[in-house]
Amino acid sequence: MPSPFVRIFLSIVLVFAIARLAFAQGSGQVNTKAPAVTAPAGGCANAPSPTGEAAATLDTALQKYRTGHFDTAVGGYESVIAAGDKAAAPYAYAGLARANLKLHKVDEAYDAAQKANALTPNAPPAIVALGEVYYRQGKFTEAEAAFRAPCTADARAYLGLSRIYEITSNYKSAKSSINAAHTLDPTDPDIGRAWVATLGGADRLKYLKEYLATPGNEDAAHREGLEHQLAVLEDEVSTPTHSCKLVTKVTSTQTKFDPVGMDMDSRISGYGLPVKVNGATANLQLDTGASGIVLGRKMAQKANIKLITSETLQGIGEGPAASGSIGVADSIKIGDLEFQGCYVDVVDRKSALEDDGLIGADVFEDFLVDLDFPDAKFKLSPLPAIPDQPAKEASLQSETSSGAHLHDRYVPPEMKSYSQVFRIGHALLIPTSVNETPYRLFLIDTGSFDDTVSPTMAKQFTHITGDSNMTIKGFNGEVNKVYTADQLVLRFGRLKQDRHDLITFDVTNVSNSFGTEISGIFGFGMLRMIDMKIDYRDGLVDLEYDPHRFH
Repeated sequence: MPSPFVRIFLSIVLVFAIARLAFAQGSGQVNTKAPAVTAPAGGCANAPSPTGEAAATLDTALQKYRTGHFDTAVGGYESVIAAGDKAAAPYAYAGLARANLKLHKVDEAYDAAQKANALTPNAPPAIVALGEVYYRQGKFTEAEAAFRAPCTADARAYLGLSRIYEITSNYKSAKSSINAAHTLDPTDPDIGRAWVATLGGADRLKYLKEYLATPGNEDAAHREGLEHQLAVLEDEVSTPTHSCKLVTKVTSTQTKFDPVGMDMDSRISGYGLPVKVNGATANLQLDTGASGIVLGRKMAQKANIKLITSETLQGIGEGPAASGSIGVADSIKIGDLEFQGCYVDVVDRKSALEDDGLIGADVFEDFLVDLDFPDAKFKLSPLPAIPDQPAKEASLQSETSSGAHLHDRYVPPEMKSYSQVFRIGHALLIPTSVNETPYRLFLIDTGSFDDTVSPTMAKQFTHITGDSNMTIKGFNGEVNKVYTADQLVLRFGRLKQDRHDLITFDVTNVSNSFGTEISGIFGFGMLRMIDMKIDYRDGLVDLEYDPHRFH
């Protein structure tokens, strides 16, 4: 899963293109369930431990992996494999798989993990490495089974389980699993980052400082994100009022959406929320593909935002990452609700971001979010209480919260018909069947112009054609190599969509950012016909389409 400290913005706009949409009510949901929450199972034999020179080379390769020298680690693991040491080979293949994952070489990682598991079936470290590859491939059921396979306690298996629990909104179980992983191996930087992210306040500040004082194995962007998060944590600890708490007595609100642009067919290309930032009026695009509150430079100056530290903002596009800053707004007013002491992101240069800015729907995770696009209405209401859990004080999640999700997924009786989604940070990934095949993962992104699919996935089912008349701009510039897919049938939730000339471009950087395979994006072109209710707390969405209501 991606570092919670790196901002990822997936807003994309379309220039000189026409998307044709055929949409209908489906006959049922994709038959997929969130992984169960049970204890790790046994039934395997451990691989024999390597000795001598092979063991020393493996240890050196591991240290290279843990300090971010992945190419060197690959060389070390390959040298052990070439030496033909049978006891060391499973460990070398497993290490090779992990190093290749860090290099975003998913096919090579899968090949190495398969070879490791062929030598020592269902034994750590081979089966755990295979589970990590399955996770990157978006095969969460297979990943969970692999993480449960070891018969002895394995730190990386617990790390994998914590990721499965996290994306399925089982936060209490995720916390228990990462604690177990950290106890078994506190020196693993992958485990360390995940463990630190679960801490709160002064504890998180202390351990994040310690982590950043040593070499890690995250990439430069994630490292920079951690350093920026440290600056915010220092501000949070020194200024407890920066908690973005709800200060009004009302707990529900409703307001109208405002259009934020038009496409080539003179259709609305997005909706914005009227928001008052320090008393200054802004129209912030409502974006489920973004995180937090993001203001344009002019809007931030108008609202007298106090800046704390610089940061880098990642998104779609071939250009460099956008530079920005993190600041604090004394007051954020949305409808009848007011929140005080909220962190905001400020973009330094003009990009695909609208002039005023955008607001990620994830900031409303303490509420039931109703995005009634057909009637252009935005509603917030209290979430149903979790049995035997104390009520949580509502706030706007303007920064990554820590230690606040100590419950496992709860599906309220009134939400039994909702579809379960996987949540990675702010992203909502809905299981989607393509041409009636087993599910793939599609991102729900109201900031995207329309539905899109990856070329890799589209090629498996239909013909794709390059389109030189189409330009796609993302948060970080234009996207190269845009295609169209002839015809695909997408089934998700209770809906079915028959699409022709579906836009196709490479979303590998999105998959790499989230740490799992994203096969497509559901964008505003389709979502504008949907009344979508979101329960971020429990990873639930309801997608309602009424052809008689849409206008």
